[in-house]
Amino acid sequence: MLENLKELREEVYEANMMLKEHNLVIFTWGNVSGIDKNREYIVIKPSGVDYNKLTPGNMAVVNMQGEVIDGELKPSSDTATHIELYKAYGEIGGVCHTHSLYATSFAQAYWNSDNIEPYGTTHADYFDGVIPCARAMKKKEIETDYEKNTGLLIVETLQKSKRSPLEMPAVLVKSHGPFTFGRNAKESSEHAVILENVAHMAFNAKILSYKSMLGDFSISRELLRRHFDRKHGENAYYGQGENK
Repeated sequence: MLENLKELREEVYEANMMLKEHNLVIFTWGNVSGIDKNREYIVIKPSGVDYNKLTPGNMAVVNMQGEVIDGELKPSSDTATHIELYKAYGEIGGVCHTHSLYATSFAQAYWNSDNIEPYGTTHADYFDGVIPCARAMKKKEIETDYEKNTGLLIVETLQKSKRSPLEMPAVLVKSHGPFTFGRNAKESSEHAVILENVAHMAFNAKILSYKSMLGDFSISRELLRRHFDRKHGENAYYGQGENK
């Protein structure tokens, strides 16, 4: 059976490297997993290994109980979170977690449970409504089976949103960061990349929307004219001149 996981190892490796390619991870942050077609084994990034040292061969393989089946390296510390998502949703074949800058900023700010609102068509192309943020974890949930409870909390959050993980392929975990899902490992990483861009756009939109409340920051017409004309006007004097 494990011999048949070669293709999945390659896919999970490539999905992990996609995060680095798109600058969603630094150092050893983040992880991607994929589950086999029979939903018996999960291939996942090994814990604390630099992306430059990853290979398809050193991906960790675990069963649905989280036991290491193959590989010399320990699986990601978030493995139990991934397992709960695969248990809850048979339609997903990949899970991705990052600490990407803008999506994580929304998770930390936690303005409300509907953290990233659908401001434009880019959002609407991939996410069916607001991207939810999970409630704060309870003390008991943190102190006992933390990673498993993180997965259960994501499932709870999706259930409250009344969306499937393919309709809403992202959940922000309060004070932690985003988890994204897909039909396979590659798609879960693609959703992480898209989420980060959507979060960046939403952040910019919120900042720009405050302009009307805070006043007009436009440059004066006189100052604009002065700076433009000194480079491009009939009597321009900026620079050394064409003959100097």
